[in-house]
Amino acid sequence: MNVFITGGSRGIGAAAVRKFAARGDSVTFCYFENEKAASLLAAETGATAIRCDVADGAAAKQALAGRKLDVLICNAGISHMGLISQITEAQWRRIFAVNVDGIYHCVREALPAMLEKQRGCIITVASMWGEVGASCEAAYSATKGAVIALTKALAKELAPSGIRVNAVSPGVIETDMCAGFDDATIAELKEQTPLGRIGQPEDVAEAMAYLADAQFVTGTVLPVNGGFVI
Repeated sequence: MNVFITGGSRGIGAAAVRKFAARGDSVTFCYFENEKAASLLAAETGATAIRCDVADGAAAKQALAGRKLDVLICNAGISHMGLISQITEAQWRRIFAVNVDGIYHCVREALPAMLEKQRGCIITVASMWGEVGASCEAAYSATKGAVIALTKALAKELAPSGIRVNAVSPGVIETDMCAGFDDATIAELKEQTPLGRIGQPEDVAEAMAYLADAQFVTGTVLPVNGGFVI
């Protein structure tokens, strides 16, 4: 399969690049800032790396132009922690531009080829905070709630054309987003997780691979949270 992964240079995205490349899929991924990590990952996996800010519609169009994709994974995302009263308008706009607009830009460019073939798979990355909300992460929670709604709407819209649309909804995953947590916070999060551990990026990549292959699954939001939200 031809697979395109956004935000692929680190964390969940990098795990997805490794997972799909190891399966023998033809993988292209985009990154925005970390060129060194992207180059090393491309060399390791044989995947193709492209620099692209998915918040920029023109950049997304250039990155995806002419690609006959089987699977589009919209993983690129940023977070923001702080009181709603402290987030600036520029920060608010940027998190929506990356987390929500980025999906729109990439889906818009990938769809024509999928519609022509009458098949395809789109996987978005939501969050358990998009399902239940998180204090001091209002903007992030709002974007991930939008991702869930968009995923379900697109699933209904595109199913008659043979295109499946699903989301993974990670819980606490050991990535850069939780790198600033102290040991006490990590211990508390483990205690709140019924499976008793923090998730790994590979856990989410496994769920993505399942959704890529599950031909009778669409419109689902697959929790990958260790039971944190049930």
